Amino acid sequence: MPYQPRVVDAELTNMLASAGAVVVEGPKACGKTETARQAAASEVLLDVDEAAQATAAVAPSALLNGPTPRLIDEWQTVPALWNHIRRAIDDRHEDGQFILTGSALPVDDVTRHTGAGRFARMRMRPMSLFETGHASGETSMATLLHNGPGTSQESTLTIPHIAERVSVGGWPRHHTRAPIHAMHAVRSYLDEVRRVDVRRLDDAYRDPDRVGRFLQSYARNVGTYASNSAIASDTGGADGAIKDATAAEYHAALDRLMVIEDQPAWAPHLRSRAILRAAPKRHFVDPSLAVAAMRATPERVLADIRWFGFLFESLVVRDLRVYAQANDAVVRQYRDSTKLEVDAIVTAGNGAWAAFEVKLGHTYVDDAAKHLLTFAERVDTRTVGKPTTLAVIVATGYGYVRPDGVAVIPIGALGP
Repeated sequence: MPYQPRVVDAELTNMLASAGAVVVEGPKACGKTETARQAAASEVLLDVDEAAQATAAVAPSALLNGPTPRLIDEWQTVPALWNHIRRAIDDRHEDGQFILTGSALPVDDVTRHTGAGRFARMRMRPMSLFETGHASGETSMATLLHNGPGTSQESTLTIPHIAERVSVGGWPRHHTRAPIHAMHAVRSYLDEVRRVDVRRLDDAYRDPDRVGRFLQSYARNVGTYASNSAIASDTGGADGAIKDATAAEYHAALDRLMVIEDQPAWAPHLRSRAILRAAPKRHFVDPSLAVAAMRATPERVLADIRWFGFLFESLVVRDLRVYAQANDAVVRQYRDSTKLEVDAIVTAGNGAWAAFEVKLGHTYVDDAAKHLLTFAERVDTRTVGKPTTLAVIVATGYGYVRPDGVAVIPIGALGP
């Protein structure tokens, strides 16, 4: 299967020109190795190469010899390599020496802090709709952050298509498969996470059934501000609710595996006396994992319109994260003590920012636009500047700008 270009391709190239090594981090099966191979001149695959594993035990520095950039795949399986790579970078005095890929953060994170000035880190996620060919990219994040919104042609996506994409996800190996086969593959992926991966992290035993129930609870609460205590209580089972500490441990393990990726809060200066809430929103790295945790189908997603709305929001957040990263920006959310919420705030390194509400149907666009305008009045623009874009992201239809200045953007028009 030919390589499908990724939004992060350009970012990887740029990073290699300015750092001794680039660490590409992301969940299993999101395409890290294939993306790294496009830029690498040689490689060593530590998860499958038994000879390399044996060499790593006695002479790890020998694995670093080869044409550069040299790909060290699943490097975290041999954490001692970190210091050898660091030393090689110092000795060679050249950028672009290594690409390290990993699908789990090492247990001992201390060694990673010694890489200052030598290593750059790049996050990868499953493919966005633009990367899988389901979005036109006509409305780019670059434009939204710098010039403001415009119009776009009618999206080719329909509500049933959205339910299918939520269920299939953005996994590179799956997007050309029949939906039923792709969904079975995602279920197997999540089953492997709960049975094997959470134990491989640090050899600590975690009950696979309880981890599975925790994942189901996370799926029921996707796109919400559910606390760890609420998720612990909801996890339940024959033995009753799990302890808050156990829920926190499961959360930490799944976060290290990059299976979940919560959405942090934005904390701007406000003109009003409202108090900001710092709780994150709960998300999987891809909404298909929530569907898989519940063993659901596109038909079930369509039948549960409330849950579908949260899954659609999670899909939008996934894509916004991909597009924002390409523009040196991050995706946060907003909530204050008056219960005013904004689903996504994209803030760029140059200070530009844009705010988005996410609505599955056009019926709620008017209310969403009012929320955005209220939010814009509440933010102290003297300190954070005015937003370049206020927009409601919807599932279908055309892209346009309302008379009040709020844009309506179909997800099928978004791109980097």
